[in-house]
Amino acid sequence: MTSIDIPQRMDKAYDNAKKTIEDSEDIKIYSHNDCDGISAGSILSTVLDRLNKDHQKEFVSLDKLENLEIEHELTIFSDLGSGQEIDKFVKSSSKIIILDHHPPIRDLNYKNHVNYELNEINPLHYSIDGSHHISGGGLSYLLAKKFGYLDLSWIGVLAAVGDMQNSITGKLEGLNEIILQDAVEQGYVKVVNDLSLYGRQTRPLFVALSYFSDVELPITNNTTEAIALMKELEIERKNGDVSKTLSDLTNNEKGKLFSELVKMLSKAVPNKYVKHVPKLVAADSYEFLCEEDKTFLRDASEFSTGINACSRNNKEDIALKILKGNRIEALDEMEVVLKDHKTVLAQTIHEIEQKDLIVEKENIQYFDGTGIKTNIVGTIAGMILSQGNWRKPMLGFTQVSDENQDLKISLRCSRLLAYDGIHFGNIIRKIAESVGGSGGGHSVACGAYIPSNKKEEFFNRFNQSLDGLIVNS
Repeated sequence: MTSIDIPQRMDKAYDNAKKTIEDSEDIKIYSHNDCDGISAGSILSTVLDRLNKDHQKEFVSLDKLENLEIEHELTIFSDLGSGQEIDKFVKSSSKIIILDHHPPIRDLNYKNHVNYELNEINPLHYSIDGSHHISGGGLSYLLAKKFGYLDLSWIGVLAAVGDMQNSITGKLEGLNEIILQDAVEQGYVKVVNDLSLYGRQTRPLFVALSYFSDVELPITNNTTEAIALMKELEIERKNGDVSKTLSDLTNNEKGKLFSELVKMLSKAVPNKYVKHVPKLVAADSYEFLCEEDKTFLRDASEFSTGINACSRNNKEDIALKILKGNRIEALDEMEVVLKDHKTVLAQTIHEIEQKDLIVEKENIQYFDGTGIKTNIVGTIAGMILSQGNWRKPMLGFTQVSDENQDLKISLRCSRLLAYDGIHFGNIIRKIAESVGGSGGGHSVACGAYIPSNKKEEFFNRFNQSLDGLIVNS
């Protein structure tokens, strides 16, 4: 049982949101177009379906939120809205509910000074960490729970994993624990403490090992070395004719692999980081028990990749169908999108390698992602981190669009830097604002939008801001 409770004032805000929804008929949902936002939107849409409330839904990027026209009786913003100036497009007759975990620009008393009905539910108003303790999808689930829909708890878990809420400690914490407990008790989720290898259900183990860690190891991007490691540890490559995945291993085999990976990493990192190595090697994984075994929907991390692939390719409707229960036509569509998405990522990474596009400065490294879509530049940054210097954050930049010359910058870094106390989301916000842009995000994954003519100034300031924080040897 969790000892975490929802703050009383926050719980009251949920009661008010429930009543507002019950009293409204003309409803529009705006949700962020990433895994967390799509999960949040799917929860809210399912709630409204069950209440027989006709509603519209739209998934938007943050830069599109500046030009909305609020024409509905009730508008619900999920996984966005707190950081945007919504006053300029609401009417006096508007009813607004905001379910967001990003830094708010309004305080709790703001609703007393506007001429429309506003209910903004944000964990930061209650001193709750919005980066690791509750996601946008989690906030939407807590509203669904007010209606008794505990069966949607598994989507709240998916949202948290997709938003990397478990990235630092390897566990879901804070209000996420309430959601996880509901999902476990309802029989939808199983928690497995396991090795931190992506692709537990579907990826051959030797391939998963070759992608392990953003710290370069002998097995990094080297399946031959990964196979040799398995042989050395007496772990068979196959079950019959089928390659073993992590989910096929016995606890004894996992134990041997854990010990060896800890040993390899401890040799590869400076002494100050050695104490954090076990957290890189093992973490909680979350299995969705209603999904078929050995499919990418079974594991929360793999499922979130599928949702993100849809969001990165403007196919949010496919992800929404999957989350709302369509496992026939939409699943085939998602698999096609996922395959094409992985192909684009592989081709892009190969091009960056061939053209030697990574520029390394004293404290940062970055690449020119011109031509790369803005919604995958962060994914690329994370995937090529092991090919650069893991001790430094990896940044990528690309033009926002043909019409907008501004640059979108995405950052990814090793969790070891976050363990060392560096919060890149806070740093990138400060640097972006200093050059006339905006930014923010998590400690290990964040981004910014800046004027194109400020690129050099941005990177120089970012590099200087990390003097004394980065261990270069």
